[in-house]
Amino acid sequence: MTELSDIQTDTACPSCSDPGAPATDGRRTMLSLLPMAGHTRGKRSAVTCALKCDSACAKPAPNTSDNGYFRDIAGKAISRRHALGLAGAGAVALAVGSSGLAAAASPQAGLAAGRGHGHGHGGRTNLPFKPITPVAATEDTFVVPQGYTWEPIIRWGDPILPGGVPFDVNDQSAEKQALAWGYNNDYTDVIVTNRAGTKALLCCNNEYVNADIMFPPDLDATEQLRISMAAHGFGIVELERSAPGEKWSYVPSAPKNRRITASTPFEITGPAAGSDLLKTAADPTGTVALGTIGNCAGGTTPWGTILSGEENFNGYFRASSATPENKRYGLNENASSYGWEAIEPRFDARSADYANEPNRFGYIVEIDPTDPTSTPRKHTMLGRLKHEGANVVIAKNRKVVAYTGDDERFDYLYKFVSKGRYNPNNRKKNLDLLTEGSLYVARFHGDSPATEIDGTGTLPSDGKFDGYGQWVPLVVDGRSKVAGMSVEEVLVFTRLAADKAGATKMDRCEDVEPSPKTGKVYVACTNNSQRGTTGKAGVDEANPRNSNRDGHVIEITEDDGDHTSRIFRWNIVIVAGDPSVNESTYFAGYPQDKVSPISCPDNLAFDSEGNLWISTDGQPSSIQKSDGLFKVPLEGRERGHVQQFLAVPRDAETCGPVIHDRDGSVFVAVQHPGEDGTWEAQNSLFPDYVDGTAGEGEFAGPRPSVVQVFKK
Repeated sequence: MTELSDIQTDTACPSCSDPGAPATDGRRTMLSLLPMAGHTRGKRSAVTCALKCDSACAKPAPNTSDNGYFRDIAGKAISRRHALGLAGAGAVALAVGSSGLAAAASPQAGLAAGRGHGHGHGGRTNLPFKPITPVAATEDTFVVPQGYTWEPIIRWGDPILPGGVPFDVNDQSAEKQALAWGYNNDYTDVIVTNRAGTKALLCCNNEYVNADIMFPPDLDATEQLRISMAAHGFGIVELERSAPGEKWSYVPSAPKNRRITASTPFEITGPAAGSDLLKTAADPTGTVALGTIGNCAGGTTPWGTILSGEENFNGYFRASSATPENKRYGLNENASSYGWEAIEPRFDARSADYANEPNRFGYIVEIDPTDPTSTPRKHTMLGRLKHEGANVVIAKNRKVVAYTGDDERFDYLYKFVSKGRYNPNNRKKNLDLLTEGSLYVARFHGDSPATEIDGTGTLPSDGKFDGYGQWVPLVVDGRSKVAGMSVEEVLVFTRLAADKAGATKMDRCEDVEPSPKTGKVYVACTNNSQRGTTGKAGVDEANPRNSNRDGHVIEITEDDGDHTSRIFRWNIVIVAGDPSVNESTYFAGYPQDKVSPISCPDNLAFDSEGNLWISTDGQPSSIQKSDGLFKVPLEGRERGHVQQFLAVPRDAETCGPVIHDRDGSVFVAVQHPGEDGTWEAQNSLFPDYVDGTAGEGEFAGPRPSVVQVFKK
């Protein structure tokens, strides 16, 4: 669920060990011709690189700015007073008139519930387990700890809407797919909807598709494109079970079941709505966009809506590469990854009629899962970038704060603060909280001498990578704080605005999750093997390793516990990797020889006890192991003790973890299993493990699925 990594390893494309089979019938299966073929390491396929992020690592990183990506205060610890001064200096540089710190106006409000955030409960964990042994990347198996079992809840192609029919891989159509569960789930939440705990809503992104293993060779090429568009987007389905702790089953044709696709109308909200930058021939108002694509991670709001991040949208378009704005977003004139421009002119943005169509993607979208008739919305106020997702907390003054990362090498971390205040008794008003407010980008400062950050991952003399940071304003209460850019320009070309602001270039900020127990914010930096290479940004204390193939996790503590604050303290909790082969690992001081090896952190979640759960995308590159889900305590003697809970099948990545530990359940989306296969030679049989003797209507190949793991 992420961009591709890089030519040598990064996750989203950390790699395939087997470049795959040649094309057989002129279809796009020839893996040997893919840009990343032969250049990836670890377990990720070059196919994933091509389909998920348009082989981004085979191309120059879009961020070519020479901004002040990091400034160490050599030999001097940064005090809170000094940090305030830095915040003030940044404000002056950007013509900001607001104060450096937001005042706390009321007692701490509750953090966002949902998506395995534990709903604020405390107490001992209900998920004791013995860590599993890492599984070889070649194994086509789903592995859980002793005492647990697993079953799929729903698979690609399962019918969910009235008129849907049982999945038959040899009898597919766009009309059938529009009534069925989509492909490649990512962000996932299971929202219990009744007091008895026997009914729920399952909400999931559908990030991208792989036509080469989905469709039989004789299926019409145009129909393949139409099915692919219908398999993108978002899905909502009602669940039921007999009692708490039992397995959930989905309910076909239930009233709240819904599919949102690449063609569903979305309302555009916020200051950029109606801007000339968003108008097209099909939508001269600039207020209605069709579809959502490349949806990666997300979040569940305190008012019960789902936020979904549009990530690698650039690969869906042909566009002029002459403009700096398009270049900064990785848009170019090449044929798109999916070829949708052949059936819908809007995906060919080289024409004047649709030059702005790419500007209508790259937002946080909000979906109300309780109302299948509601129009989903794209919020320009949170900026346009390759959003991994967004997660919301309620600040002390009851303003809504949303954190989001831009999942690209050398891009940035952002924070939104609402203008309005959360009212638990007024859901209708809360639905507009993300349409107005202020947008900030992060600048990190280390507290160790620059000479001690040498790129090897060796800890500085104070024993940890840490320091202060500041949230630099881009838009504050409807006014641009970036010289030479209007509010609309900042929100549509947010990357360019953040370049001007001097934000810190990060190693691919993916999921950003606030802890419901402590309020601290955790940032998964998946990897960046171009860090410190010729012509690229060098190391800094927040990104301390050259050729960072394994990634790290940052812990942020907002000043005075106020999420609207303009300054924060930070430290690196995990410097990931396999300690047996990589000495530059760190697990918050926990003994390296007692942890499960972990690489390329991606999605994050919490259990009710406050433990962090990490799903991986490229785990671990050094020893060719399957991706998985890992538990990490954050407090006490066990802080940093990484323990692997599960492993996913061949070629797959672990997405959308949901931790209902009080219910004894864990949910994950198994994305792109068998990615490296072909129609004739499938590379996975997950989740049904039907062999080559499959009967009529059965599929001897992989079906991306949402899985529940529960105690036997």
